[in-house]
Amino acid sequence: MVSFTVAAAQYPIDLLDSWDAYEAKLTRWVDEAAAAGAALAVFPEYGAMELASLDPVTMGDLAGSIETVSALLPRVDDLHAALAARTGMHILAASAPRKDADGRFRNAARLFAPGGKSSVQDKLVMTRFEREQWDIAAGQAMRVFDTTLGRLAVAICYDSEFPLLARAAVEAGAELLLVPSCTDSLHGYWRVRIGAQGRALEGQCYALHSTTVGEAAWSPAVDVNRGAAGVYGPPDRGMPEDGVVAVGVEGKAQWVFAEIDTALVADLRADGGVLNARHWGEQPGAVALPPVEVVDLR
Repeated sequence: MVSFTVAAAQYPIDLLDSWDAYEAKLTRWVDEAAAAGAALAVFPEYGAMELASLDPVTMGDLAGSIETVSALLPRVDDLHAALAARTGMHILAASAPRKDADGRFRNAARLFAPGGKSSVQDKLVMTRFEREQWDIAAGQAMRVFDTTLGRLAVAICYDSEFPLLARAAVEAGAELLLVPSCTDSLHGYWRVRIGAQGRALEGQCYALHSTTVGEAAWSPAVDVNRGAAGVYGPPDRGMPEDGVVAVGVEGKAQWVFAEIDTALVADLRADGGVLNARHWGEQPGAVALPPVEVVDLR
């Protein structure tokens, strides 16, 4: 597929009274994206932390919240897989802490294809909050995903602020970078947005940014959420002059939709006004890139 509609969520953190309430909310959001013709729907970083409210005993405790959400992850993933199959969409689920065999938690974004395949991208560089308070460990592998929509990669929030990660994905053929984020200030939002736009410029590709929004005073993890979802491209021929393909209203719960054309990515990389992707290696001090694993979700 070359041209298709993408949907980036500005997703509110809600106080849920039951699993059924969560299932109804997620289903409604996915169905809204499908009804608008989206082939890809992206949810934000740590959007799954609202599930901590299903345990009123631990929801006010950070460690307890992380344990609760991690334990629910298999059920959450089954629901996303079913929604992807029913709607025919690719869905990047809201990231969540996943408890691994070593006893450490990692921040995991899971990508579901409509044909039944799925995979995961862990966050690779932890923020201070994740290191110093959440005790979330870093993942190891940068991946790109072969899908019927093209080759995708995921840079979770802070990861988008580190150019070599996205560059490794671009070198591996990524045409679209998914950037799920969770930020509690406009400073944080703009850091990630600028990172996403910078990566789109350097890689001559699209970057799709999804955010959490709203307040959840009950949660020690995601109590304040600021930001706006957006879709960005390189400011070059065929793209908007400022590179902003679409952007939402800050703080509003909504989908942000955009039509993207990955053939334009190939055209700009071959014959754009500038050739950032091709000329990367000419930078003085250009360094070796991290390895990338290719995952087939077709």
